[in-house]
Amino acid sequence: MHAAPVVESVLTPVVRQPRSQTPSFGVLTTYPPTRCGLARFSVELSRALTGHGCQVGVVRVADGEPVSSPSVVGELVNGSAGSVAAAVDRLNQSDVAVIQHQHGVYGGVHGDELLGILDGLRVPTVVILHTVPESPAPHQRWVLERIAATADRLVVMSEAGAQRLCRHYAVERRKVVTIPHGATVPADSRGKRSSRPTILTWGLLGPGKGIERVIDAMGALREVAGRPRYLVAGPTDPRVLAVEGEAYRDGLVERARRNGVADSVTLDPRYYDGAALAELIRSAAVVVLPYDSTEQVTSGVLADAVTSGRPVVATAFPHAAELLCGGAGIVVDHDDPEALTAALRRVLTQPRLAGSMAAEARQLAPEMAWPVVGAAYLRLAQGLLAEHLSPRP
Repeated sequence: MHAAPVVESVLTPVVRQPRSQTPSFGVLTTYPPTRCGLARFSVELSRALTGHGCQVGVVRVADGEPVSSPSVVGELVNGSAGSVAAAVDRLNQSDVAVIQHQHGVYGGVHGDELLGILDGLRVPTVVILHTVPESPAPHQRWVLERIAATADRLVVMSEAGAQRLCRHYAVERRKVVTIPHGATVPADSRGKRSSRPTILTWGLLGPGKGIERVIDAMGALREVAGRPRYLVAGPTDPRVLAVEGEAYRDGLVERARRNGVADSVTLDPRYYDGAALAELIRSAAVVVLPYDSTEQVTSGVLADAVTSGRPVVATAFPHAAELLCGGAGIVVDHDDPEALTAALRRVLTQPRLAGSMAAEARQLAPEMAWPVVGAAYLRLAQGLLAEHLSPRP
């Protein structure tokens, strides 16, 4: 038996007296026009910090797309030593550096080019871990443990992530901080509903999202009142597109045709963001997250669904099991298609159950609102600056 890790929470004020001035942030991350959850997270976090009076300068991980945002003060070109040096210089011009970390973002083996950046930073550094593999390859583990040794704080977005990090990696527990994934909380969770109840999944499309599970369930849901439809919204992941084109999307369309549910399954390739995404989520009768992963400790899609007050049905990946345990959704085993079908049927046919799930989701939403999350990062930064300014014994 392992004792539960003791991790710092920044939803309450830091103990140390913060500096009177508002710190500036340098953020290393993917950023629009890159289309990914990490880029969207960075936009919202930057806005939240700016809303608290902070200056934010983004060093964007380059992907060949031109950038016009005034928030971007530099770009990191993976594989370029000169670019690494320039990124370090830009980040050192801020009071606090924030590094967004996710598998596949940085150059080198398992992203080990990031270590050169971290070694060059002279300002307090926060690394936000969007992924924490439970069984990493040896070099992948070494890279993450080096990151942990160099950074001042490691932020995870779920207790599941904190426990995994503290139990399976050599990290200093005092460095691990849990801050919820931020999301936009709508003023009104009611949306314009379709004539057919909508089961919704959204995000970049690619293998591993478990879309097949829901397509296979649609035949059994055909007799539900209103003839529910399954809407899968989002373009194909650029990394998938570069390797296999639209073969995966075409395969899903063919699967729906073979199952006799083509008239109940729609794959919308548009990229939804901002107000359009908020309206799309509010139009859903239920959000389904049928992911294959049993490891996912952070899901921005899950955060958005919950703060939008939508009932959720999800496979039992760690973030879903944690966030939905109070009744905001139903969690099913990955290998139980009957349970997935039954859960969707319950939400679609039991208005009181759907209403209670939505009500529980709304109870969770305030802690996850971006202004609250931004304030947590600001307090964390102020505490780190106070530590760095304190005389050493």
